[in-house]
Amino acid sequence: MNEKQLIARAKAGDFEAFTQLVEKHQRRVFNLARRMTGNEHDAEDILQDTMLKAIDKLDQFRGDSSFGTWLYSIALNQGRAFLRNEQRADLQPLEDFMPSANPGSPTNLHEWRNPHTEMEEAQVREVLEKAIDELRAEYSIPFILRYIEEMSVKEVAKVMQLSEAATKSRILRARLFLREKLEPVLSVEGNDE
Repeated sequence: MNEKQLIARAKAGDFEAFTQLVEKHQRRVFNLARRMTGNEHDAEDILQDTMLKAIDKLDQFRGDSSFGTWLYSIALNQGRAFLRNEQRADLQPLEDFMPSANPGSPTNLHEWRNPHTEMEEAQVREVLEKAIDELRAEYSIPFILRYIEEMSVKEVAKVMQLSEAATKSRILRARLFLREKLEPVLSVEGNDE
């Protein structure tokens, strides 16, 4: 069954169809919530609230966007509400979702990584993480959705309920801010070589 058929069946009360729809997006919704809250327990609460809200509002889904984008919008709104209630905006450490965060222990010399390089990468990750934490949510969330979640600008715009131009502007502002914060660290590393 395609997405439109599943949506029609879910709207008619077929819980199995609804389950099939959300299972494809559940992990991404959880990851967004975890990044917004900084912990898995709160992320699970947001995920659950998102699914309940999606069930309640399914009849309002018009199909202007994909089901995943619509679900992601609900998750973002639930996350924002949670952060407002908790009055905190800590994001999950950037190193948790960097590909080189857990390279594993080397088992032979070919897998050995230069400790100096690892230290530099950790330093850059730390500066980047702190810089993202300094960004206001209106800039950090679009940046995370675009570059960490790898959503298109169009999808980010729908999730954020902004025009594509406004979305691009916020992503650009985040990039410029992050470049400014990273430039001193990267230029020092470049001078050492």
